[in-house]
Amino acid sequence: MTPPGDDAGTRAGRSGLPVGDLLATEAMTIDLPVPASALAVGAHPDDIEFGCGATLAKWAAAGCRLYHLILTDGSKGSWDPHADPARLVAERMDEARASASVIDGASDRGSQRDDRVIFLQRVDGALEDGVTERRDVTRIIRTVRPAVLLGHDPWRRYRLHPDHRAAGFLTLDALVAARDPHYFSELELPPHRPDALLLFEADQPNHVEDATRSESAKVEALLCHKSQWESTMGIDGAGRTEAAEPSDSDRARFASKVHRQLADHGSLAGRQLGEAFHLMTGL
Repeated sequence: MTPPGDDAGTRAGRSGLPVGDLLATEAMTIDLPVPASALAVGAHPDDIEFGCGATLAKWAAAGCRLYHLILTDGSKGSWDPHADPARLVAERMDEARASASVIDGASDRGSQRDDRVIFLQRVDGALEDGVTERRDVTRIIRTVRPAVLLGHDPWRRYRLHPDHRAAGFLTLDALVAARDPHYFSELELPPHRPDALLLFEADQPNHVEDATRSESAKVEALLCHKSQWESTMGIDGAGRTEAAEPSDSDRARFASKVHRQLADHGSLAGRQLGEAFHLMTGL
């Protein structure tokens, strides 16, 4: 996730989180039917949780089978100039798996769902919407066959971070390829057309998913990303061991930021808490 202030399109908004403020210009729809399966695509570890963690947790509790696709290796995700990139990559993969387990719910923790988190492992900061990347994401969409696809809004205005822009366009381009049989026919996988596309960090949101009962899951999932405590979440991680937990005051401060974001999003549709998206159907 981009640290606050590093990206004009996602700098800290009213909540204090790197999610930006909202520009709502359309009538809002509320709450899709719970899909049988969903694939969320994020540029970096923790992008999915920031963008749609509460929605995914809500759906998982209702029986949806979730998949997380993380496009880059997260190797730039530290403010420490002496950090070992290889170790950071390994840490962030472990954090992503732990976070996905939280979102999937307590009953699924410790299960052997090796397919839950998929890592494309492109170099952080150098993600491209190229033919090779498009083929790889198309393969995943056709294999997972999600009813709902979620990803970054590539049209978020004034966005600077190249990975977030590239991730959004890559997700959309792979969706088009996955639905049409003559794209990447060498994959020998039947085409797949999701029922709906939800773009988080939406430039113009038109849909809100109620998050009243899934706020705590979003917070706990994000806190699994310990390597990002200091740079992204404003939690002092200096000198902490890997097994350390945030102080009560740090946890409360971060939870308050998440709450303000969810309240801001929910207010667009008259809900106490929510996550806002741009919804596209008829794909």
